[in-house]
Amino acid sequence: MAESIVRENAVETAQNPESATAEQSSPQRYNPAEIEPRWQAVWDADPSLYAAEPHDSGKPKYYCLSMLPYPSGKLHIGHVRNYAIGDVLARFMRMRGYNVLHPMGWDAFGLPAENAALKNNTPPAEWTLANIAAMKTQFHRLGLSFDWSKEVTTCLPDYYRWNQWFFLKMFEKGLAYRKKSKVNWCPECQTVLANEQVIAGCCWRHETTIVEQRDLTQWFFRITQYADELLDGLDTMDGWPDKVRTMQRNWIGRSEGTFVDFKVEGTGEIITVFTTRVDTIFGATSVQLAPEHALTTAFAKEDATLAGQVEALLDEQKAAKAAGDLGAIEKKGCATNRFAINPFNGERVPIWVGNYILADYGTGAIMSVPAHDERDFEFATKYGLDIRRVVAPNVDEPAEALTLPYTGEEEAVLIDSGEWSGEPSLEAQEKMAKHAEANGFGKKTTTYRLKDWGVSRQRYWGTPIPMVYCAANCSGEETPIPLRPEDLPVLLPAQVTITQQGGSPLGRVPEFVNTTCPRCGGPAKRETDTMDTFVDSSWYFYRYIDPKNDQAPFDSAKAAYWFPIDQYIGGVEHAILHLIYSRYWTKVMRDLGLIENAEPATRLFTQGMVIKDGAKMSKSKGNVVSPDVMIDKFGVDATRMYALFAAPPDRDLDWQEDGVAGVSRFLSRVYRLTTKFAPIAKRAGTEEAQSIEGQKLLRKLHQTIAKMTLDFSGRWHFNTSIAAIMELVNEIVTAEPAMDAEIIPPSAVAEVFRNLTLMLAPFAPFIAAELWAELGNTGVVFRHPWPEADAELAKESEIEIPVQINGKLVNVITVPAGSDEETIKAAALADPKVISRIEGKTVVKIIYVPGKLLNLVVK
Repeated sequence: MAESIVRENAVETAQNPESATAEQSSPQRYNPAEIEPRWQAVWDADPSLYAAEPHDSGKPKYYCLSMLPYPSGKLHIGHVRNYAIGDVLARFMRMRGYNVLHPMGWDAFGLPAENAALKNNTPPAEWTLANIAAMKTQFHRLGLSFDWSKEVTTCLPDYYRWNQWFFLKMFEKGLAYRKKSKVNWCPECQTVLANEQVIAGCCWRHETTIVEQRDLTQWFFRITQYADELLDGLDTMDGWPDKVRTMQRNWIGRSEGTFVDFKVEGTGEIITVFTTRVDTIFGATSVQLAPEHALTTAFAKEDATLAGQVEALLDEQKAAKAAGDLGAIEKKGCATNRFAINPFNGERVPIWVGNYILADYGTGAIMSVPAHDERDFEFATKYGLDIRRVVAPNVDEPAEALTLPYTGEEEAVLIDSGEWSGEPSLEAQEKMAKHAEANGFGKKTTTYRLKDWGVSRQRYWGTPIPMVYCAANCSGEETPIPLRPEDLPVLLPAQVTITQQGGSPLGRVPEFVNTTCPRCGGPAKRETDTMDTFVDSSWYFYRYIDPKNDQAPFDSAKAAYWFPIDQYIGGVEHAILHLIYSRYWTKVMRDLGLIENAEPATRLFTQGMVIKDGAKMSKSKGNVVSPDVMIDKFGVDATRMYALFAAPPDRDLDWQEDGVAGVSRFLSRVYRLTTKFAPIAKRAGTEEAQSIEGQKLLRKLHQTIAKMTLDFSGRWHFNTSIAAIMELVNEIVTAEPAMDAEIIPPSAVAEVFRNLTLMLAPFAPFIAAELWAELGNTGVVFRHPWPEADAELAKESEIEIPVQINGKLVNVITVPAGSDEETIKAAALADPKVISRIEGKTVVKIIYVPGKLLNLVVK
C-alpha cells in the first residue's frame, strides 16, 4: 500500500501539470533547503529542547536507546534508518508526556582505528576524534533529537577509567582472572578473539580468515558463573525478539548429563567424555577424539602414519569451519589402534579420531553409540564399527524390529545393559550417574557451550588493564597485582608506534611499561594487553545517565529511576556479542550493589538492513548511499520519512532514490494545502455548525489518529502510519473544493491541519515546525501533546459488506453502520445484482460474518 501511494502522488503530479506548475510558482512553495537550516538554528539555541528532565521530576520515564556507532568516518543511509526509528519513537513519547532520555555516544576504541593509523599514518586518537566530529555534524543535520548533554566517548579517560575500576572490582570478586589456555587467534587482526567473535570458524571482522588456536596467557571474565541466570532470564524477557533469545539459548548451551572416564588400555591415561545419555553406555562401541585432543597429539607422535591421517582430518575440519557449516561436514575418521575400557562393563572399545569432533567443545572426546545417535550411526556404518542396541520402546516387539538409529528417551527402556536392563530410560540415567560417581569413574554434571569471556587484546587502541607485575615478586605467588582505585585512570599513551608484530605495541613504550608496585613501592611492569572493546559497550548506557560523574561510574539513584531501558534498538548481529555481554555486566553491577535491575532492557527491537544493488549497504561492498546527497536533493524530512516508509522497520529495505522523490512530492502537497488553508484555520470559531463534508473529513482524521496511536503502542508499523497520513491527505484533497467554498467550517479546517501537523512531527520535524507556525500556533510542535482520537467521530456512518453467492463475490452493499444481521440480510436480498443471480433458485442458507461478509448458499 505504501509504495502505491507514493506512485499515486507522482502520477497525480504528472497528469496534472497545471497543478504542479501552480505549486512550483506559488509563493508558498515547499523549500526544505531554506526551511530546515532555519529551524535547526532555532532548536540549537535551546539546549534544553531534547534534554531529559532530572530523575526526581516526578514524571513517568521513557529510556529510548539506539546502539552507539563506531566512529568510522561518515554515516550512510543504513545509519539514517536505524537512528530515525529511535528518533520517531522518542519524539512520540515526549508528545505523550513522558520524561524521555534519548542519548548518543561513540564506541570509539577498536581495531579499525589502528588499521587506519597504519594506512594513513595518522594517530588513532586523531583519526577517531575527527570522525566523531564529522559524524556528529551529520547527526545534527538529520535533526535527530539526541540529548547531547549525555554524550559519552569511550576512548576518553573520563570513560575508560571506569572500565578499569570495574576490572578491579571484578578481580576482587574472582570474576577477572588470568590463565594460560588455548585461545582463538586471528592472524589478520594479530590478536586474540573471544569465542563469541569467531563466526563459523572465522574472524567476525574478516569473514574469510580462519581463526587459529594458540596457547597464550590471557585475561578472562568469568561469565560462566552467570550461565544459569543468563539462560533462565531469557524466559522472563518477553519484550525481546524470539530470534535473539533463541540465539542466546543456543550459545549458552546448557546440557544435563554425566562425565564418564574411560581408561586408555596399557597407559593409565584417562579419556573423559560427556554424555547426556549415560543410559546408552552399554551400546558404546568406540571412543572418538578431536584431531587436536592432547591424547591424539600424543598418539600421533608415536605413529607417523596416524600423524598424517590426523593432519588430513584437521585440514578438513578447518575447511568446514571456513565454509561456515561444520555440521554438514562429511564425517571421516581414523583408528588409533589403541583401546579404552568402558568402566560400566569392562569392555575394550577402539579409540578413533573424528573430524567432526571439536577440541574446544565439551571435553573434545565422545563415546560413540551408533544404535542410538544419528551422527554416530553414520560414522559406524561408514567404517564398519559395531552397532549394538541397548534401548528400545516399552513394547513387546523384539528389539531387532527397530529402525536404527533409535533415539527415543521418555518412552524407552534399557535392554542388554547389565543390572539396569528393564529400567525406564530416564530413571536409569539417574541411577547410572550415581553409580559412576560412587565408583569414582564419573559424575553427574551440567555443561555449557558458553566459555569464559577472553578480554585480553594484543593491540594498542583500547583500555589499559590496571594490573602490574612486581619485579621483586612481593606477592610471593608470581601473580599480577591490582592497582589501587586512586591510581586510576591508567592513561593510554597518545603517541605509539603501531606494528602488528610481537604483541601489544604498548610493550615497546618504556614510559608506560615501567612503573612502581602499589604494594611494596619497588619497580614493576604494567600489563600491556588492553581490554576487548566489547567491555566499553557492555555498560555505556549506564554512563549516559550520569556522564560527568567523577566519583563513581554513575549515581545509583539515577539508575534506579531510568533502568531498565524501555526500548533498545540495534542489529540482530549483536545477539551473542554485545547483547549477551551487556546482560552479564548488568548482573555483575547488580551484585556489586550499583543497580537493582537484573536485565538491561525491557524491550529490544532489531531493525532490518538497508539493501542496495542486491547487497547489504556497507563501505566494503561499495554500495553506500550518502545521506548528505539525499538531503541536498530532497531534504532531511523526505530522506528520513522514506527510510521509515519503504518497508516495515523490522524488514530489509531496498533503497530506491525514486521513492525519496515521491515522499518529497507528498510533503510538497502537504505544504501547499496547509499554507493555502492556514488563513481559514486561523479564523476558527468555537461554535460552528458542522457540514456533512466536514464530518466526513473529521472522521478520516480521527481514524488516522487512532490507527497511528495503535501502531506506536504495538509493533511499529511506521510504514503504514505514514501511509495512513497519505490517505488522510488524499481525503483533504478531495475535500479541497468544499474548503475553498467554506462549506467545511474553519473549526474543522483548523482541527484537521493542526492534527495533521502533529502527526507529521515525529517523522518530519522540520516541515511540521514550519507548518505549526504557519497555522498560528506557538511553542515547539513536538513538545505539544499527541492528539487524542475521538471514538465517536471516528465511527463510520456506513459500512461496506461483500455479498457472495456460493462463495463467489457478486456485489458489495453499503449499509448504515451498526446495522443488525437481519437488516443486512434484507439489504443483500434486495440488491438487484443478487436478485438476478438467485432468480429461480432456492436460498438454503445465509452465512453472515459480522462486519466482514455475507454468503448465500443457493440451489
